Amino acid sequence: MPGTISTKIELQERIKELSCLYEISSVIRDHEGEISATLEKISEVLKQAWRFPEDAVVELKLNGFQHSTGKIPQKNVAQQAFIYTFSEVKGAIKIYYPQEKHRETAFLPEEQKLLEKAAHEVGSFYEKIKQKEQEELLRRSIHRNDRLAILGEITAGIAHELNTPLGNILGFAELIKERAENSQTKKDIGKIIKAAIYSREVVKKLMFFACEIPQEMKIIKIQPIVAQALSLLKPNFKKAGVECHFRVADKGIEAQLDPIQLTQVLFNLLINALYFSPQGSAIEVKLYRNEASLYIEIADEGPGIKEELKSKIFEPFFTTKPIGDGSGLGLSVVHGIIRSHKGNIVALDNQPQGSIFQISIPLRN
Repeated sequence: MPGTISTKIELQERIKELSCLYEISSVIRDHEGEISATLEKISEVLKQAWRFPEDAVVELKLNGFQHSTGKIPQKNVAQQAFIYTFSEVKGAIKIYYPQEKHRETAFLPEEQKLLEKAAHEVGSFYEKIKQKEQEELLRRSIHRNDRLAILGEITAGIAHELNTPLGNILGFAELIKERAENSQTKKDIGKIIKAAIYSREVVKKLMFFACEIPQEMKIIKIQPIVAQALSLLKPNFKKAGVECHFRVADKGIEAQLDPIQLTQVLFNLLINALYFSPQGSAIEVKLYRNEASLYIEIADEGPGIKEELKSKIFEPFFTTKPIGDGSGLGLSVVHGIIRSHKGNIVALDNQPQGSIFQISIPLRN
């Protein structure tokens, strides 16, 4: 008779196990929206699969996510299974019983196997989601790079076409100004010269963006380049009422790059950081390296960058500044130069507020 009861329990548990795995598969198949919502549903499904569901509390942890189906008893007995993603332990599923009602023997060997299968399903589900996200990021990156490459070719042509007439305008305007006797005429010509110089700077930025200015790659020490850029901008910092802190882990860091283009990158990023920095705040510049790359970080305490704009800030002619304050080419130039050095630049959130632009460039190209 005892043997009959045992067989009956085993059969019931086997049916519960198969039903549980089927439900988990259904939840994963129907997944849409937030991962957290799907993991919570899986936790609820698991709770019903144990011998004493009214006493069971399921806790699921995965890569920062944590959910429990109820309050975990202070004194408890538990069984668990680890969740592996990409061959690493990233979480676990635990089932708790209150100790005053159950002992560890309340857990069946079949339940442990079920828990391990469920953990495997969760791990596989999470891997697939992350792989899809990476594929989407890669697709967007390729699409963006293609657009930038086409735009770079068009931009190079425009820059070349504008260079000659702008040079003529500037040259003849300066000649007229020298010969003009009327003060109002001189003022008006001065405005033309100022506008022509501004336009020439825009063309220069276009050529930087299109990588039309030839590079002179050489192995140089990076710390003096950064220090010199900060020194030249010292009056700007003082006028804006903003402090600057330069932190360097190793003054001997060397890399193969174009020093003029690196200076251009630093100027653009520092002036951009200054523009958005409130008076009395600070900008922090960090220089460090690992085995393969050098890193430069420029962190400000400004308003920061909205998440929906982070994918657009390196696009040519995109700017959040008022008309007349920016051409929308500064960050595009920076992106083009860094890309030509086989490096990368990303915009991160500073804490408690502000932005961090992180540059990484291989030590040897």
